[in-house]
Amino acid sequence: MVNVAVIGGTGYAGAELVRILSAHPHAELTTITSRQHAGQPFSDVYPAMAGIVNLTCQAFSEDSVSEAADVIFTAIPHKASMGVVPGLIHRGKKVIDLSADFRFKDPSVYEAWYEPHEAKDLLKTAVYGLPEFYSDEIRKASLVGNPGCYPTSVLLPLLPLIKAPFIDCDSIIADSKSGTSGAGRSVSLTTHFCEVNEAFKAYSVAEHRHNPEMDEVLSHFAERKIRVTFTPHLVPITRGMLTTIYVGLKKDVSAQEVSSCLESFYADKPFVRVYPKGSFPNTIYVRGTNYCDIGFQVAEGTKRLVLISVIDNLVKGASGQAVQNMNIMFGFPETAGLDQPPFPL
Repeated sequence: MVNVAVIGGTGYAGAELVRILSAHPHAELTTITSRQHAGQPFSDVYPAMAGIVNLTCQAFSEDSVSEAADVIFTAIPHKASMGVVPGLIHRGKKVIDLSADFRFKDPSVYEAWYEPHEAKDLLKTAVYGLPEFYSDEIRKASLVGNPGCYPTSVLLPLLPLIKAPFIDCDSIIADSKSGTSGAGRSVSLTTHFCEVNEAFKAYSVAEHRHNPEMDEVLSHFAERKIRVTFTPHLVPITRGMLTTIYVGLKKDVSAQEVSSCLESFYADKPFVRVYPKGSFPNTIYVRGTNYCDIGFQVAEGTKRLVLISVIDNLVKGASGQAVQNMNIMFGFPETAGLDQPPFPL
């Protein structure tokens, strides 16, 4: 049993962490911090958790958090994380950070898309928290940079295929649609009900901050520079993400070859489900779960492969993946606390 703290527990990702951890068989949730709701019972902020989580939100204190927890989730915005993580690591704590602050190996890439990095030395030892590909490194890590939701949905279908001889890595186009919870809980005109209801729009076209995150990981696996053309969209649903990826083919390839490549890689990965040819995933099939479902189609006559993935942006795209990383770090079953079945409807 490990003691766990969630810093920033009243945002959407933080609240999802609290929900998952409250039922985790090997974790004791000891501390929830919240700048905005310090002094309030967590169940007052999220009434659905009444009788389940009886903790009161606290203001952040490095001393009290460190004393109360073995592992700490930082579910706070970028820049804020780099201000608190170094002190926690210095105290010998394990940290799983849900911001972008510790996802990049190259600080210049982070700084080009975000701002000056104040804890560059930690980037050398931080591990990118995509469990299906970095589990050995995660197992030994003290600091894990949890992936972004869009990169998770793009990388999981692509990485098993990235070295396949039939893939043209210079032709990758990714088109993603996300529910509004991905924008966070803070009030914003762009996510106001009247602005998103019955609306569907692209944003940050070819300049989203998650783009360089995908490029860095794909380039590492391909052992050469790869750049993805990426466009995200906002759709009027609360949670869920669907990504469609278009990849050029160097030669004719059968559906069986693609299927074999994906299925053989993910055969022992509990949270990735590969669909048979002709079947395609739907966001409703993964809602509230840590699954990533992948479907595909070889577009005959075009030399193009189409990959489709779905995740719950708050679970596999954030908090569920963070708990999956914790499980690996502490030697728990990878599915611990995450094995609830999807809703049938």
